[in-house]
Amino acid sequence: MHPDITELFPTLARLPAPLAGEVERQALKLDAPAGTVLFDAGMACQALPLVLAGRIKVSKRAENGREIRLYSVRPGELCIVTVSCLLGGDPYPATGVAETAISALALPRALILRLVAEHPPFREMAFNLFAERLTGLMQLVEEVAFRKLDQRLASWLLQRGPLIPVSHQVVADELGSVREIVSRLLKQFEEEGSVRLGRERIEVLAPAILESRAAGG
Repeated sequence: MHPDITELFPTLARLPAPLAGEVERQALKLDAPAGTVLFDAGMACQALPLVLAGRIKVSKRAENGREIRLYSVRPGELCIVTVSCLLGGDPYPATGVAETAISALALPRALILRLVAEHPPFREMAFNLFAERLTGLMQLVEEVAFRKLDQRLASWLLQRGPLIPVSHQVVADELGSVREIVSRLLKQFEEEGSVRLGRERIEVLAPAILESRAAGG
């Protein structure tokens, strides 16, 4: 079995011999450059990528083009959207894009169903991650529904500062807004002295001001 899999996904190191043999035989190498659409809403779900290197962004896109990030999948993590679709036989409800160049091993649906049914440690890992992701998604819903955009933007900047090499469009996508609104808010933040804006670059200058914003002050 690929050594990186057993290191990043320890539950697979303890597979019974027949299942270990199936993983070894059926795992398909997947390499993709940054920006590759790995799955999209409405597509059939056929395999689970086990990320060895890189990062996948999972997001939900509206018909008007607006997008909001749901979560990222890093090495050693499972994509719960994919797991859910594999277990239920449903099409994807969201979009997965290689945020960086990725290297992964893809396990087909039939094998994932066997792992869940026959290997309790794998099943426990998957369900524990479901619980963690659900908590994160509930927090995201609360943020979007109940906090004003300027508060959410201030919190976002504080979490990623002091120097953030990112475009306004990426910030808008992260927050589920549109670039024009985010750019206008960032300009306000710059005028009050809390940030300095550059080309695809935001520098946090006054965290205390942003903390007050984030708290609704």
